[in-house]
Amino acid sequence: MPSSPAVPGPAAPGDDRLADLRTLGEQLPRFMRLVHALKAGQAAEGRAALVLLFPLDRLGPLRQGALAELVHADPSTVSRHVATLIEQGLVHRVADETDGRASRLVVTDAGRAALAQVRAEREAHLARVTADWPAADLTALTHLFGRLLDDLAASLPTEPTVVPVASSREKS
Repeated sequence: MPSSPAVPGPAAPGDDRLADLRTLGEQLPRFMRLVHALKAGQAAEGRAALVLLFPLDRLGPLRQGALAELVHADPSTVSRHVATLIEQGLVHRVADETDGRASRLVVTDAGRAALAQVRAEREAHLARVTADWPAADLTALTHLFGRLLDDLAASLPTEPTVVPVASSREKS
């Protein structure tokens, strides 16, 4: 088992770090509630399945089970979303080169167009929300938030297993 990175000791009472950690601890659940509200709005619009296009586009063809694990979602929910994406022509199945009984999900050209639309809408929303922010603040948040996400992901007991697309060497 790999050793975990050194963890700073607990902050002393009255320490600014403790106050910041408490504030962050209160902000994260608020952030999660806001994300949940945004997702609920997407679901009400029938657009919840579109979020699965992001990892499929970024990582390439994936098995449905690997996709569910990757997005930390229930396999039955992912199954419903995948059915919707296939029905809309945004994703199609291809045979898994390593296991003929399995298939992988691939984003279609229509799926990439839908993904570009979702990205544009997301960026426009964030542009409106941060319109009065100094550029340096947005840059700092983007950097620090990415760092927080990376460190939170690294702190999980296990990372999701993503089965990469097989290379010609792996076919035997």
